Amino acid sequence: MNKSAIIREIEISAIEVLNPRERNQKVFHELVESIRVLGLKKPITVAERATEDGQRYVLVCGQGRMEAFQALGQTMVPAQVIEASDDDAFVMSLVENIARHTPLTLELLEAIRSLKKRGHNVAAIARKTGLKPRWVGGMLELLEKGEQRLVTAVEAGRVPLAVAMAIAKAGNDDREIQDVMQAAYESGEIRGKKVLTVKRLIDERRRVGKAYGNKGGQRVGQRLTSSALVRAYKREVERQKMLIRKADMVQQRLAFVSGAMGRLLADEDFLNLLRAEGLTSMPAILDPGKSGGELR
Repeated sequence: MNKSAIIREIEISAIEVLNPRERNQKVFHELVESIRVLGLKKPITVAERATEDGQRYVLVCGQGRMEAFQALGQTMVPAQVIEASDDDAFVMSLVENIARHTPLTLELLEAIRSLKKRGHNVAAIARKTGLKPRWVGGMLELLEKGEQRLVTAVEAGRVPLAVAMAIAKAGNDDREIQDVMQAAYESGEIRGKKVLTVKRLIDERRRVGKAYGNKGGQRVGQRLTSSALVRAYKREVERQKMLIRKADMVQQRLAFVSGAMGRLLADEDFLNLLRAEGLTSMPAILDPGKSGGELR
């Protein structure tokens, strides 16, 4: 790949975007205003292509700047023209996006998966993007299994990659998932708050599916029938009833404990025992006659 380049004005309509990206509209409007007031500080980068219809270009980087020019009514844009194959241009665009985003977005991970579809192995993708081979391989495996929730959790640092891969391998087998949780806890991979975080993620994954926007495990593209809606409604009603039953049970137990504590606190011997142990205060919820504080 020859990266020597020249800068010239080219038609925006002649540019093809190999790796299109969605962008934050507020940030985009700020970019448009900046270019309107100050002009373009850095030209976009394209690779030249000769076709029967005339000169064409493949965008390497600068999609936002190019679209900002379009929004300002411009038909031409300053561009650095380099020599690069479609594959090299795609990789360069991907690497720039990775450098711009921290942490990686699902969009960029999908782009990494596209590299694999183009014939690149994990080692090559890692070398081109500067990412660790084990991380690339693990994330690709999760993506191929449709585990978007696990991918997002790994990106955010809520779940270690090895644990996410083990959960994906276990599927929906509760016993295997419990074994994964226990092994991860014993090895020290998840401790403290992370245990609850992983458990919530597993519950959510089981309840609404592996991918976002795929409620109840419904396959993408599957037609939602009236009977499916009724079943989903009944499941949700049962879930809400179960939550109410649990809340009632907790309330009853708390009332029992509170009543028992009230009787115990009327016993001077019990109070002396608490004082001897250094327990000189009581939560308000366990002592209905007070608002919490020092023992009488």
